[in-house]
Amino acid sequence: MPYDATLDASTFKEIKEFDGSRITVGVFSYNGNEKKLQLSRENLSQEGEWRFAKLGRLTKDEAEAIVPIMVKAIGSM
Repeated sequence: MPYDATLDASTFKEIKEFDGSRITVGVFSYNGNEKKLQLSRENLSQEGEWRFAKLGRLTKDEAEAIVPIMVKAIGSM
């Protein structure tokens, strides 16, 4: 079965911006199933548009900023 965006419900979403990138912390439930925590990164292109990028690793500053948001997100699960 292909992915259907209408079945993906977001119950929490917070974005933290950094220099040239941003990280989104969200809680999603697909088709009424168990809620799951999702982290994603977007980088600002030279054209000024946000583009999805592999999250991979976090700098210390990013991790320190994201962990409290993750704790809030877990509280909403």
